[in-house]
Amino acid sequence: MLACLLTMGVSGAAMANADLAKAKNCMACHSVNNKIVGPSFKDVAAKYAGQKGAEDKLVQKVMKGGGGVWGAVPMPANTQVSEAEARTLVKWIMTLK
Repeated sequence: MLACLLTMGVSGAAMANADLAKAKNCMACHSVNNKIVGPSFKDVAAKYAGQKGAEDKLVQKVMKGGGGVWGAVPMPANTQVSEAEARTLVKWIMTLK
């Protein structure tokens, strides 16, 4: 995954956030481009683009989990992610196109 991002010319800041997503185990269920268990990060960005309050909503979803938006499999809470880390991840995800 990381090698793929490097070859796509992703900036250093974006790479750091991809590293954070990997470190916090987000990549076990998500990828940037393809659905795994959960939606791709690009699909999340597209779904919530331009929605008021989307960032705050997604930060809470990262931390507390949720379900019913992307299918039958609920997203578990990620207790190893602080609110600041969740916000960093969400801001990065929302930049993906």
